[in-house]
Order: sequence, then C-alpha cells, then structure tokens
Amino acid sequence: MNLSLQGKTAVVCGSTQGIGLAAAIEISKLGATCVLMARNEDALKEAILQLNNSYNQQHTYLVADFDKPDMVKQVIEHFVAQYTVHVLVNNSGGPAGGPITEATTDAFINTFNRHLICNHILTTAVMDSMKAAGFGRIINIISTSVKIPLPNLGVSNTIRGAVASWSKTMANELGQFNITVNNVLPGATNTQRLQSIIENNAAKKNKPTAEIEEEMKKEIPARRFAEANEVGNVIAFLASPAAAYINGVNIPVDGGRTGSM
Repeated sequence: MNLSLQGKTAVVCGSTQGIGLAAAIEISKLGATCVLMARNEDALKEAILQLNNSYNQQHTYLVADFDKPDMVKQVIEHFVAQYTVHVLVNNSGGPAGGPITEATTDAFINTFNRHLICNHILTTAVMDSMKAAGFGRIINIISTSVKIPLPNLGVSNTIRGAVASWSKTMANELGQFNITVNNVLPGATNTQRLQSIIENNAAKKNKPTAEIEEEMKKEIPARRFAEANEVGNVIAFLASPAAAYINGVNIPVDGGRTGSM
C-alpha cells in the first residue's frame, strides 16, 4: 500500500493544537512537507517542532485569522504563487454551543465565514496547482452533526451541514483531475474544545465535570473519547496515494456513537 507523501506539500489549517496538529504530525510522518496555518505565530513556531522531519522536510507556517477571510485569501494566494500544494486540510475552531433558538444572526454569519467561506477561499486557491501536479487531496474536518444534529450545538449543526454539501459538490467537480474531497467527522475527542463543552454542560446542569464525562462516554459504544492522533491517522490516510478512489464521502471517527449508517 502506497502511503508515501514524500515530495508533497500539505497545508494544514488550525494546526497549533488538537486534531489539526495531530493531522499535521501524522502527515509529516508520511514524508510530506507541512505548512501549518493558524493565527497565533508563537504557537505555530512551537507546533512545527513536533513534526517529523526524517525525510529532510522544511516545514513552515502561515499566519492567518480565520475570522478574517480577506486575510486568509491574501496569505494563501501569496503562498501558492510560489509553491505547489498537494494536500489541504481545512480545519478551524467550532462556534460556541447553545440552542438554535437563542442564536443570533451574527453567530451564523461569523461561523459561515470562518468555515465555509474560508474553506472555499483555500480550496479555490490551491486547486490549480493540484490540477497541474495531477494529485490533490482536500480533507475537511467537520463534525458527526453532518449525519445527526447534536443537542445544544444549533449554529454548528447548521453550518457544518452547509460545509458537507459544499464539499460533495466540490468532489463531483474536481474528481476528474485526481483531486479528492472528503470529510472527516470526529466524535468526542480529547481536545480543549471537548473540555470546554464538558465544563459548559456541567455548569448548566450543576453537575461535576466527571459526571458529565461519564454520561457522554456511555453514549459511545467504545466507552471512551478518541485521542487526537486517532483522528489524525484517518486524515493522513485520506491524504495518501492509497486513498485515491475515496471521494466525496463523510467518514465518522467517533467510536460508533453516530446512530446512522
């Protein structure tokens, strides 16, 4: 099985922590040069030190705030004017939780811009270089709410569904160029965001965080949360040559929690 990404360049967004960083680490192990993209330059410098460089890769980073789509556009277009991008991992932090009935219109607009609009900016910026190379992998980190909306995540459920539909449409149009577009749907994963969700739920229900954790784990057939590298492994596989015929799909990585096929 050909998993090698030697000679390939991967832009990995939201990659200073959590699933984004885990994905970059696993992709670097397959030989790719990784370009980390996030808003905190100090955190980016620290994250690069965690990447594998046994293939003499020269990893680098791009500073961009995903709440500022124009900035994202300027940064990525400047990069692709000089370099070919073979792999793009679209990933950014999710919105605050809460019932959809309490969501403001600004919350929807801001989240739409951060996720769908930035994904589109990045994808359209890199796709020509992927076409020229005859190889492209676009992997969107979304959520299992694409399949079944999750309680108390009204804004997230709405925008994630839009991103999934955008992704499938993009897959249909780019497949002919050996460019695949797929979605990874993480379930409950040991990240700072999960901890924040647990703490918020505990405060609302006036329960200890440990009790909330146990309640959440009981909903998962695996009876545990995922580790970020377990999601990163799936992302790295989809980036590899071995995944060339996987296109336009949603892949839950959730220990079996999602109640649909």
